[in-house]
Amino acid sequence: MKMNSIKLKKILEDRLANENYRTSFNRDKDTFRIEWKESKQGITITLPNVVAKYNQRGEVAIDELIDHITEALRIMNKEYNLTGMEKNIYPVIRATSFPTETKSGAKLVCKDHTAETRIFYALDMGKSYRLIDEALLENEGWTKERIDEIATFNVRSLSIDFKEDRVADNDFYFVASQDGYDASRILNEAFLEEMKANAKGDLAVAVPHQDVLIIADIQNKTGYDILAQMTMKFFAEGRIPITSLSLIYEDKKLEPIFILAKNRPKK
Repeated sequence: MKMNSIKLKKILEDRLANENYRTSFNRDKDTFRIEWKESKQGITITLPNVVAKYNQRGEVAIDELIDHITEALRIMNKEYNLTGMEKNIYPVIRATSFPTETKSGAKLVCKDHTAETRIFYALDMGKSYRLIDEALLENEGWTKERIDEIATFNVRSLSIDFKEDRVADNDFYFVASQDGYDASRILNEAFLEEMKANAKGDLAVAVPHQDVLIIADIQNKTGYDILAQMTMKFFAEGRIPITSLSLIYEDKKLEPIFILAKNRPKK
């Protein structure tokens, strides 16, 4: 069966039929939204993206989408406590353009990171996670400083395994454990300091999407061009894109850089 947005919309409506859900279709944006009637919390799907995946992978792409939606809705409709779940709290990196409020108006707990990125906080639920909002913090009597401290400690405890590649005399390291917190490992300062200490040249970092962290030991001008192309490619392919710009790591600080051919970033 040849798939299109209208057919996909009908499939989603049929397979997600539930008297507690409300669905809507935005023809202009070609999106499908399903939400809880009572709380109005829900998830919006960009239909052309799923159609493209269906054309590549067939029915399995829709099965995976249904699982993802069902799990996300289940998490949204459940009451949670932070106390006793401290080990399940992690930071997640998002673009500065990422909404700081949910569609129901809840303000998410977040913190500035770089000019391109922002830190949010998630309660890990196993298959997925829930971003923590300010109301949940207030109910627990927690401060933003406390949740940041807990989340930062937890991300430092995550193992860091990477694959290495050498291109044009530059070394590139790829962290992609697929646990949902690969980009978050950029917050492990001890790891960055270790990589900086061992770098032969400048240390650059990239978080093009949620599921990868790129570390680059740039040893010549060509390295910046390679990193730019690499980061853009990952950014275009990522399920949750963050930024196509790379960051230079110096003096324990991350600064976004525009990578221009033949030009080394100014320090």
